[in-house]
Amino acid sequence: MILNRKNLKFEIDFDFILIALTSSLKDYRICYLINKYLNFNFAKADDLKIDISQASGPVLFSLYNYHWETTETDFYFIGNKGSEGYLVPEMREADYFILIKNYIDDTDLENMIYNLNKIPEIVAAVKIDPKKIKSRENLLF
Repeated sequence: MILNRKNLKFEIDFDFILIALTSSLKDYRICYLINKYLNFNFAKADDLKIDISQASGPVLFSLYNYHWETTETDFYFIGNKGSEGYLVPEMREADYFILIKNYIDDTDLENMIYNLNKIPEIVAAVKIDPKKIKSRENLLF
């Protein structure tokens, strides 16, 4: 008897853009400044719940969102430090992340990062390649 086997390869598509932010301000202050300087409208959403380890319950991370109607682009502002640890533990120097889903024009993205870096209270805003982050599954929600 011959068995035919087929192996199914499953690869998660990390189809989003990630910007790491460093700032000592609280999340609501940074969102206020981003809204003011970039003409965004980040609004507080329910905290992001992620099961980081099986031993403890879900870890809560601060979450804000904003939607561009014209291009159907979604922006998520997420705290890296949660109730019981880090969303991306290998990037402890990043205080927050802006995750961009759907389409954003390269020029718009460059302008956004440039303008984020012009906000005095933001130490740095840098684009990160999600594929190079070990705990990138934490960013899928």
